Amino acid sequence: MNVFRTLRLALMMFVQFFIWGSWATTLSNYMTTQDMGGAIPLAFSFGPLACILAPFFVGMVADRFFNTEKVLAALFLLAGVAMVAMPTFAGTPLFLTLLAVHTLCYFPTLALTSSLAFHHIENQEKEFPVIRVFGTIGWIVTGLVISWVLSADSSATPMYLGGIASLFLGFYCFTLPKTPPPSRGERTSWRQISGLDALKQVRSKPLIVFLVSATLAYIGFGTYFPYAPVYLADAGIERVAGTMTYGQMSEIFFMLAIPFFFRRLGVKWMLFIGIAAWFVRFGLFAGAAVDGVYWMILFGILIHGLCYDFFFVTGQIYVDKKTPPAIRGQIQGLLVLLTFGLGMFLGAQISGFVVQAVSASDVIASAEQWRSFWGIFSAAMLVFSAFFFLLFHDKVDTEDTAPAV
Repeated sequence: MNVFRTLRLALMMFVQFFIWGSWATTLSNYMTTQDMGGAIPLAFSFGPLACILAPFFVGMVADRFFNTEKVLAALFLLAGVAMVAMPTFAGTPLFLTLLAVHTLCYFPTLALTSSLAFHHIENQEKEFPVIRVFGTIGWIVTGLVISWVLSADSSATPMYLGGIASLFLGFYCFTLPKTPPPSRGERTSWRQISGLDALKQVRSKPLIVFLVSATLAYIGFGTYFPYAPVYLADAGIERVAGTMTYGQMSEIFFMLAIPFFFRRLGVKWMLFIGIAAWFVRFGLFAGAAVDGVYWMILFGILIHGLCYDFFFVTGQIYVDKKTPPAIRGQIQGLLVLLTFGLGMFLGAQISGFVVQAVSASDVIASAEQWRSFWGIFSAAMLVFSAFFFLLFHDKVDTEDTAPAV
């Protein structure tokens, strides 16, 4: 392992997720203070839409015409300018327009940074997890800085912080190793890029059940990030961003423990625990809503490692083991499109409708309404868990398993 190269790539990952973490857990509360609470579902739909479009951008442009490090530089610079400008236009439509520009530039970088890292490392299974975990650390650091150093959870400061970090990363990307487009001159179609052609080749019922379940599971993600910060603030928790980083701390633990659990539980039980954890999380939030039981809220945050690692990371491993090498990348791309794209988009939109249903307004104003809100999603995740458990029947080799993060 080249230590200097690893540190350079780790810094890239650290700052990239520092940017995302700066606004993912603070934007809802800031928008609430600016009387924009009704636009929260729309604001948190831009990212999923960008994830749906990102594979086409990466496949059609970045993979064929320009060096990856130059594309990353341009995207981060544009994303940074948009985010720094956002607070100036708070309360106006231009605020959401700039957020859309930021997300449309930022989310394609999630695939591009991984692609660049893979291009320059020798042992993917051993080196990439080390590099990728710095992204999680970056998310944790930004939450701790915002809450415990700056005490700025509901202010415009996180956007300035994320915007400046994005500008820094944009310039830093020009110093990264040259990474030429891997598919220069090749022709392709939208069906190849989306993964639909590859899925047709596999013709695996368990894989289809998994992909449908993954889309449903990510409705939970699309609900959690827009409204958990608002819920925590209403529950009297002052340092929301810092408190929510406990979830990322548990993510590191469970990510490292995946090989151990994979060998002992098998793929079905790990995936089932991952989706059922959302039922438990939302149930805890619903139970704590009226009585304000802090330990229930904290435990609901701490099981984030189960919610994410046991389902999505284990799902990546499952896809990797069940698909031929020639189409593996396409199916992995389809998984991202369905989860971070379609699933989170549905979650953001449905959660907005549920807010209207339980409160008859754009915001939730009482503990009883929060209990109803989280109770509805807890029941939905229970149904999704049962759907997966009853219909998914498959096994994979449990030897030499490493997190494909």
